[in-house]
Amino acid sequence: MREYLLTILVAALVAYLLTPAVRRFAVWFGAQAVPRDRDVHVIPTPRLGGLAMFGGMVAALVVASGLPEMRKVLANGDLSVGKALLMSGGLIVLVGIADDRWEVDPLTKFAGQVAAAGIFIMQGIQIYSIPLPNGESLSLPPAYGVPLTVFVVVATINAVNFIDGLDGLAAGVVGIAALGLFGYAYLLTKINGMTTLSGATLTAAVLFGMCLGFLPHNFSPAKIFMGDTGSMLIGLLLSASTILLTGQFDPAVLANGLFPLYVPLLLVPAVAAVPFMDMLLAVWRRTNQGKSPFSPDKQHLHHRLLQLGHSTRRAVLIMYFWVGLLASGLVGLALFNAAWLTIGVTLAVAILGVVLMLRLGRPRGKRRGAAAEPGDAGQPAASPQLPV
Repeated sequence: MREYLLTILVAALVAYLLTPAVRRFAVWFGAQAVPRDRDVHVIPTPRLGGLAMFGGMVAALVVASGLPEMRKVLANGDLSVGKALLMSGGLIVLVGIADDRWEVDPLTKFAGQVAAAGIFIMQGIQIYSIPLPNGESLSLPPAYGVPLTVFVVVATINAVNFIDGLDGLAAGVVGIAALGLFGYAYLLTKINGMTTLSGATLTAAVLFGMCLGFLPHNFSPAKIFMGDTGSMLIGLLLSASTILLTGQFDPAVLANGLFPLYVPLLLVPAVAAVPFMDMLLAVWRRTNQGKSPFSPDKQHLHHRLLQLGHSTRRAVLIMYFWVGLLASGLVGLALFNAAWLTIGVTLAVAILGVVLMLRLGRPRGKRRGAAAEPGDAGQPAASPQLPV
């Protein structure tokens, strides 16, 4: 555990210290988000925060490579985790920089995402098998495993990009998901008497540290946005940890049934469930109104939370709450035998969360003595827009 804690600390510290310099560079470079009609932020805000996160990742991998046991994890036979993350991460950051500065077309971004997935595959990060309900694993030949790996990488990157809709939302949500994957992998190996050192756990630890270090600069009111440089990078690492975890555990050695095998595949969709539902509702709403599904509006979930009377900060914390609840519920089901107890506690907390969300979301004029917070409706708040 000490090796992982050191890796998290280095990733967080370097990302935190690099962000002010990256912010100044983004202003000089001209990579700034100019407010539009549907945006929540009202002043131009620098992008390129992903550069600082990439620096945190590189520093953490360099430190990890200096630790004897971690060195084995980073280069383990046919699987070169460190090389894969540096090469694919570097490529996706270059594509992100171009998009944050010049707004490249979607096809170019898609090509870059597929190329990053190809680097993963060449370095051994690939889905080789999937668990079956009968307790066996289905081996996937390259004809199936390669396109499935590319799909997971591209889908995860774009899911994170869609989440990037409010100050601190993407960094916090992905950080929570990474912490969930880290806790799941570490505790499950510990409980079942397996080695706790793995590429999947290390990747999740690095990702959590990157998000943790960047978040103080990005939380409302944000001084800098991560941009596509950051959202694609953290989506890439999230997909890497998920893919590495799919084949890590043997069904025969798990003490808590088959459900733990499906947690990595379920966690990312669970984290992205709220924004994806928002996207589907937006498409349905716009087509019902005779508009294009891609036409912008101000009826996204975060807009509705602001209309309920929540501040920008509170809207983001509400998102954190739901993502954390889903992630902890899945990890709890994987680690503990008392499934009904875990489900019951999760449902009770969810009901309490709904009650508090509605109660605290009353218009501020109806609450006596309620003071306005930074980022409230009508006050300046910095936040990027959702891509749809």
